[in-house]
Amino acid sequence: MTTTPTARGTPVLSPAARVVLRLSLAAGLAVIYVPLLVVLANSFNADRAFGWPPTRLTGQWWAVTWDNEGVRTALWTSVKAGLGATAIALTLGTMAAFAVQRYRFFGRETVSLLVILPIALPGIVTGIALNNAFRTVLSPFGIQLGLFTVVVGHATFCIVIVYNNVLARLRRLGTSVEDASADLGADTFQTFRYVTFPLLRSALLAGGLLAFALSFDEIIVTTFTAGAGVQTLPIWIFNNLFRPNQAPVVNVVAAALIVFSVVPIYLAQRISGDARTI
Repeated sequence: MTTTPTARGTPVLSPAARVVLRLSLAAGLAVIYVPLLVVLANSFNADRAFGWPPTRLTGQWWAVTWDNEGVRTALWTSVKAGLGATAIALTLGTMAAFAVQRYRFFGRETVSLLVILPIALPGIVTGIALNNAFRTVLSPFGIQLGLFTVVVGHATFCIVIVYNNVLARLRRLGTSVEDASADLGADTFQTFRYVTFPLLRSALLAGGLLAFALSFDEIIVTTFTAGAGVQTLPIWIFNNLFRPNQAPVVNVVAAALIVFSVVPIYLAQRISGDARTI
């Protein structure tokens, strides 16, 4: 694999190198996305045993799944948990980003590390830590495992997504526009409402969409923070994965989960890309 420098010093890959890179890219994408396509195809497979390739396609499993009360309840629980975690993440993540970027104080870098750390910790470690905290520290105050604890658990890592988005935007914006607003007589709240927030809006929306998608798919932390009777969609899939005659419904739910995950991530990417061109 060789490269040839151009007149400007930018290396240009040889034809053989380009072929190798394209094949490597195709192989990597195939490993990731072919199994997802198989799940999508099996959600329309008329064969209950999922013989491959499908001999006949049908949409009956989607109708059966929609009529399943357990699926609808789990879906609504996931939506509520995702919205709650996203709301907390938008509030705390934005405040933390402003504090770290706009102010100088002792331990600023440590605060930034502590905010980002939850996304790097293994989910099972976070789940066990939260479970112990809820059962030992907060239980005497009447807080029991349930939807609220799921929201708090999801918010611990969703905050990182919003924090990184807002922090990156604040670093790009600087303070010149806000200083100009203050020089023209606007107070702090007017500057935030008419200047800062419109400039941050796309970053907040992208961060919120990514945080919701991350919460919607979460299963490890949810397992340790959900109480009896609280079942999100990923938990429902895991509990019904090996039950007899539930395979078609599980495949439909998994296919729907793929769509629910792709849409907010796609929108967040488009919003972030459009914001860079402003």
